[in-house]
Amino acid sequence: MNKHALIVGATGITGSNLAENLLAEDGWTVSGLSRSQSPITGVKTLSCDLVDANSVRAALTEARPSHVFVTAWSRQETEAKNCEVNGAIVRNVLDALQGRGVEHVALTTGTKHYLGPFESYAKTQPETPFREEQERLPGENFYYVQEDEIFAAAARDGFTWSIHRPHTLIGYAVGNAMNMAATLAVYASICRETGRSFVFPGSPEQWQAATDVTDARLLAKHLKWAATTKTAANLAFNVVNGEVFRWKWLWPRLANYFGLEAAPYSGVPTPLEEQMAGAEPIWDEMVKKFDLQPNALSRVASFWHSDADLGRQIETFNDMGRSRKLGFLDYQDTTSSFTDAFDRLRADRIIP
Repeated sequence: MNKHALIVGATGITGSNLAENLLAEDGWTVSGLSRSQSPITGVKTLSCDLVDANSVRAALTEARPSHVFVTAWSRQETEAKNCEVNGAIVRNVLDALQGRGVEHVALTTGTKHYLGPFESYAKTQPETPFREEQERLPGENFYYVQEDEIFAAAARDGFTWSIHRPHTLIGYAVGNAMNMAATLAVYASICRETGRSFVFPGSPEQWQAATDVTDARLLAKHLKWAATTKTAANLAFNVVNGEVFRWKWLWPRLANYFGLEAAPYSGVPTPLEEQMAGAEPIWDEMVKKFDLQPNALSRVASFWHSDADLGRQIETFNDMGRSRKLGFLDYQDTTSSFTDAFDRLRADRIIP
């Protein structure tokens, strides 16, 4: 049976990898709801402002998707505003599609479900590994608001749903705030060009503690699996590579890819935002020297977001038991998650 996917946020790291995955399989057509044109061949872009209900409704006038994948979010100054804006994104799409025969809606959130929003990020220490049945944290969290919008629309319209909670996303993307692979690739490239030390920027706890990440390609597989597997309906899932590691093990391997020596860890955080302050002219010169695509440093690297991940002072890793029990057995080597993304960034002349 032919399936029509509507990907909300089709140009982001999750949406673009999902589009590639679906289009590689016969039987799927893909539309993308976003401000800008999808770079993926085969995706029909429906342009709109996701926060504007009228704009969303106009873009979806002719759309009749069988499956909706919500992968978009918009960062705001406060969590109260995050809740308002990001809740509206979900509501606007599902209200516009009411009565159109949607069968399943998948929502991608993340580990902030367990760690709290940016304003109070990682201030509590939930028990590891994180499990889907853990209770919500007190206080505002736009992930919870988005979930509640899904639940309300499902009760109204009768579709099934799934919630997907990746950890730090690793994969190919440009201009995405959550892409640690591109951020570390830019950092390593600048270190190599200038002779700076390749210093782990995070906390002692992250250097030493067990953790995990999520390959965007594996997340795409999981989204498709849950959307097409009856026993996965109406459940929330953690989605990670399946490999637990420590940054003190991985950091030298990333350094080796770029022909660098990993600097000894000093035992104190040295955030990337501080290390890379004023690096824009260096990057601009590298773009010219190596004939890279003309991207500003702020477009290819999100130092603040990687600092938030690497600066946590608590252990963070996730249990995948629920998915395994229901038959999703995919595994992804974490070193390859990074190096595959680095290879593609190089091939597309994003990094030297």
